[in-house]
Amino acid sequence: MNPWQEVLDRIEEGDEEDLARFLDGLSDLGRRAVAMQLPGHLAEELRGGFQTRWEIEGLAPGFRLAGAACFAGAEQVAAWLNRRELRRVRDPERDAERLMFLLRRRPVEWRRDLAVRLVKRLRPPTGSRWRRGQGMPGWDLAAALMSETGIEPPDDDAFVVGWVWRLVLRRHRDGRRLDGDPLLAPLLPRLFQAQGVAGPLAVDESRDESRDESRDESRDESRDESRDESRDESRDVGRSVLGELAVLAGEGRVPRGTLIDGCAGRFLAGGPAEEIAPFVRLWRLLRPEPEEIPVLEFVRLLPAAAPGLAQLALEELQRAESAGLLEEELFAEAVGSLVYRPEKKLLQSAVQWLARTPAPRSGSGVPALATLFDVDTPALRERAVRLAVKLVPHADDAGREAVCEAAARLPADLRERVAAAYGAITSAEPQQPVAAVLRAPELPALAPPFASPAELVAQLRALGWSEEPQRCERVLAGIVELTHRDRAGMVAALRPWWQESRPQADDPDVYVFDRNAHERGVHTLLARCALAVVAPKESRRLSTSLAETNAYHASSDWPPQRLLRRRLEEVIALLEGGRTLPGLLATPTASTGHVDAATLVGRMELLQDTEPLAADFEQALLRLPRHIDPELLVRADKLPSQAGRALAAWLRDGGWPDPSVDCELHQEERTGYGLRAGSSRFRVKVVPPAGLPAWLEELWVISPRHTYLSYRRDAVWWPLIMPSHREIVAGWLVRCMPWLSASNDFRMAALAALAHGEGPVGAATAVAIAGGLAHRRDAQRAAAAEAALTLAARGQFPAAELGWTVAELIRHEFVTLKRITVALGDLAAAGAHAEVWRALAVALPLLLPGPGERPRAGLGELLGVAARAAVLAGAKGEIFGLAEMAARKGSSLVLHEARHLYGAISG
Repeated sequence: MNPWQEVLDRIEEGDEEDLARFLDGLSDLGRRAVAMQLPGHLAEELRGGFQTRWEIEGLAPGFRLAGAACFAGAEQVAAWLNRRELRRVRDPERDAERLMFLLRRRPVEWRRDLAVRLVKRLRPPTGSRWRRGQGMPGWDLAAALMSETGIEPPDDDAFVVGWVWRLVLRRHRDGRRLDGDPLLAPLLPRLFQAQGVAGPLAVDESRDESRDESRDESRDESRDESRDESRDESRDVGRSVLGELAVLAGEGRVPRGTLIDGCAGRFLAGGPAEEIAPFVRLWRLLRPEPEEIPVLEFVRLLPAAAPGLAQLALEELQRAESAGLLEEELFAEAVGSLVYRPEKKLLQSAVQWLARTPAPRSGSGVPALATLFDVDTPALRERAVRLAVKLVPHADDAGREAVCEAAARLPADLRERVAAAYGAITSAEPQQPVAAVLRAPELPALAPPFASPAELVAQLRALGWSEEPQRCERVLAGIVELTHRDRAGMVAALRPWWQESRPQADDPDVYVFDRNAHERGVHTLLARCALAVVAPKESRRLSTSLAETNAYHASSDWPPQRLLRRRLEEVIALLEGGRTLPGLLATPTASTGHVDAATLVGRMELLQDTEPLAADFEQALLRLPRHIDPELLVRADKLPSQAGRALAAWLRDGGWPDPSVDCELHQEERTGYGLRAGSSRFRVKVVPPAGLPAWLEELWVISPRHTYLSYRRDAVWWPLIMPSHREIVAGWLVRCMPWLSASNDFRMAALAALAHGEGPVGAATAVAIAGGLAHRRDAQRAAAAEAALTLAARGQFPAAELGWTVAELIRHEFVTLKRITVALGDLAAAGAHAEVWRALAVALPLLLPGPGERPRAGLGELLGVAARAAVLAGAKGEIFGLAEMAARKGSSLVLHEARHLYGAISG
């Protein structure tokens, strides 16, 4: 019997129960034989690439059993069980049971040592929400070993987080309760101190909410209403880990004081809102008595606590006040803290609290009212003035002084009302707004060419999954140039990598270096270029195989990516055939992707009468800048090749005429790809000039058949493929599904790069910018803002088109008005105030309400941005419908800002 082969066969069969029995009966000699083979076998398998790694992860339980049973040292076992490809298993609890069965023969001290080492290696789960929801890898075994060997539970944060994950998963899998958990008593105090417990608790709560929603949807409408009300009142208690803790505290099986003190301590420790939220939830479930509320601590929380915690503190302080437990001094401090909060809801709550509080106690809050004189919400400011006037008999000297000082900055009508109660007030000199200096972000400089094959190979090895176009262009150029210069040297430099990661003899056509050859990314094509140098025979066989199987991938490429793929495949074919070129024509000479025209002519001269690679030549033409030295035509006319004559003609004509690009809202009649009949989307319409080459017309005309970009990272290449045709690139960005503001792809990064290029910008660019500015993610909004600021600094901002687009997006509810308003305000503050004003001068007439219509929610904030931009730009003029809006009676924010804007542009 060969112990290693027997173990390996059982691992690959996936029968962990049979494997565990076999390993348990294995002799010491057999265990040593398996231990010698196991690490090398796994390392060899992992060289097979992504697919093999995925298969090994599926067999992880068997590999874990073999290592735990056969390795001698606790450190070796701990390291083996925590290997990245072996850490996660489908059923962690069953996996721990099997491992404990095999480890039972080990000495107690050895198992204790292993338990300690496993605990030290615990890490919070990472990755997607689905992966995080599977719990903490390794916790079950560590906990089982600690329990069996009598080790006290550690106060390590990771161990506590793992315990909470296990509680959550057990509840949702088989309804297991907390009161029988042996770790509840020792770990409960640590629940309030460990960082990271909010993750599993949030998953627990979200699952309960989903279950409530599904039950509500299916509830029989004829059910007795009293039963509904009874269920609704108790639905939050006992349905989650936090809810069950509250139930156990109410029944006296968990110390209530421990929970209340733990929550209060966690509140005082501070932290991100998501880390605090579960404990806010638990506090509400516990509903402490007024005497249990830590009044002083809650007052001190108000200035800087997360919004949810601040709201809770406010409510609890009001309950304490109703019970006579809030001293006047602390009341004044609480109100004074609230008025400095950024949340309008809390500001309103402060005013309402003061208004409900009887005099003279409410007089201590007058200084807080003075602070509210500077808020930008007219209704709130006016209410603060009214309340300050009412409380003048109860205000002390400090309060009077604060009111008089702040009233100097009020509008004249409100200032007069305060002066009538508090005495004469001198108006403050209005501060003139200062415009920021507009600066365009700069692109990083290009890296120099590779100096040696070794440097190139090091860069090839470093290529990851995310594609950086300029980095890839540098590698591609290096492969071609260094191979032409010294092919033997390149082969020698590449051979070690090839030998390390070449596919197995029985599977020659699947992997190229450490990449799946069917993977259609640029990095894989670059690896194939290197393969064509070091192993041309294998490369030709691989190309033949892929040509037969990859027809689908080629047809699914969008035209910009098809050009890129053709260019790379030309290089592969060139190198496979044993030929070389001095260099590629289309290698960028600028960070924007442009190729200097003189450099291109020089590269063509090196080719003499040799025709260049077709797709490389096409790409080079696309990368030529729009402004070229006319004297360069003299050199171009002397080029002997057919491509040289085409380049000379291109230079003589000044390039290709620009197509007409337009964006219009179109109502969909079909469904699919996230569309529904009757919904609207932007359709890009391109009318090309006559006489374009067929390959260019395919690239420029955005066909309706291209809807959903399957490989979203492709978009980062487009600005580099067409750096002189920005509006075409923007059209492709808009064409992609899903809609820009809802996507999580690379289009906003492409938009930021596009802005540094050349060529017209218009409707398509405006739609892309507007969609990005309204994006739900900060990083995408920042990239769209960068594009807008770059265009503004270069004097190329499509203001009129952006204004129309913003209005259409808001009217058709493509974007959130509040989000795009904030983004436009940030642009104005960053120096693009003139551009923002010109855009809003187009948008506002389309958004203002007509006679008898109610203004849309958020319009007041947008008018405020327009007013600030107009003042900074010194704009004067007329906005259709604004005068009528400003003349309406009322004190709402929208009317206040309409009057502000009207006064600014008509004065």
